[in-house]
Formats: sequence, C-alpha cells, structure tokens
Amino acid sequence: MIITSEPWQHPDPGRSSLRLVKIPEAVQHALARGEEPTASPYPIPSYLRGDECASLWRMRSRQLAESPSAAPWVTRLVLVPGEAAAVGLAGFHGPPDAAGMVEVGYRIDPEQRRKGYARRSLETLLAVARAHPDVHVVRATISPDNHASQSLVTGYGFAEVGEQWDDEDGLEIIFEVPVNE
Repeated sequence: MIITSEPWQHPDPGRSSLRLVKIPEAVQHALARGEEPTASPYPIPSYLRGDECASLWRMRSRQLAESPSAAPWVTRLVLVPGEAAAVGLAGFHGPPDAAGMVEVGYRIDPEQRRKGYARRSLETLLAVARAHPDVHVVRATISPDNHASQSLVTGYGFAEVGEQWDDEDGLEIIFEVPVNE
C-alpha cells in the first residue's frame, strides 16, 4: 500500500463512515502561526485552533518544512457525517522508521468525546498500518493519567513496553502492538 493524500476510511464502512482527511499544508502552517485557517476545505472547531493544539501545529509545520514526504502520514482531520466541523485529529507522527515503527496520535474535541470517535480513529489508523508493507509495529505514547486512552489502546492489543520523558508532554507510557497480530 502506498500512503497518499486520499482520505482514510474506517475499515468497516457498514459500522462507521468516519474518514481521516489530510489537512492542506497551508492550513497546518497557518495554524502553527496562530492564524485563522482560511484555506481549509473543512470547518475546524475552536478546540483544534486553540492553545491546547498550538504546539502540535508548530511541530507539524516544522516537520512538513523539513520532510515534505511525511505529509500524507501526519495529522489528519477526523470527519463524521452529520457533524458541522471536524470532531478531532488523528494520524501518525510520521512515516515508518528504520525498524518499521509508526506512532499514532489522536485528539478528539472535548465536546465530541464519549461518542466512539477516538476508537474508530484508532481502528482506521491500525488498518492503514496493517496494510502498509513497511510497518511492523504501531506505538502509542500516553500520559500516565490518561486512563481512557490507555484503556482504548490496550483493548486493541497494545502492551506497555516502557516509558519516556517528552519535553512537551512530560512523562509518557509507551505502548506497542505488532501489526501482524
């Protein structure tokens, strides 16, 4: 499978019509500068434009400037039919590394939580990872106090393999799952 800019569909369209849609680079750069993203083809809610996501946009903007080939892999909008705006973000932190590892990331707007969007986003990301020949392991790094996210990933076979210190997020627990399981 080649990763393209096309939307990623949930692996079971009969169960979910959630899509993960690539964010235009101009939009990501505007968000990184704290500007209103006028070039977005989809409405972006205030949560995703606000302070809580500002460091993510700055990081992704730098990443895309340094490594344009990462663009199809990274942060996408989570779109759900019937919702006026994106309900969150989901994607990988970049293409697979030399060992075939990709790290997932997802954020759901607090007003949209507890509706299964993070679960369906993770299912979509796992399906993309499993379909790509260069991906062997999927990683998730989660704050020790984020019990909901820990519960979500362990429900999909992720196992705790260690911890790390992230300069932005502090202590994180590292979870991984092989894609062939």
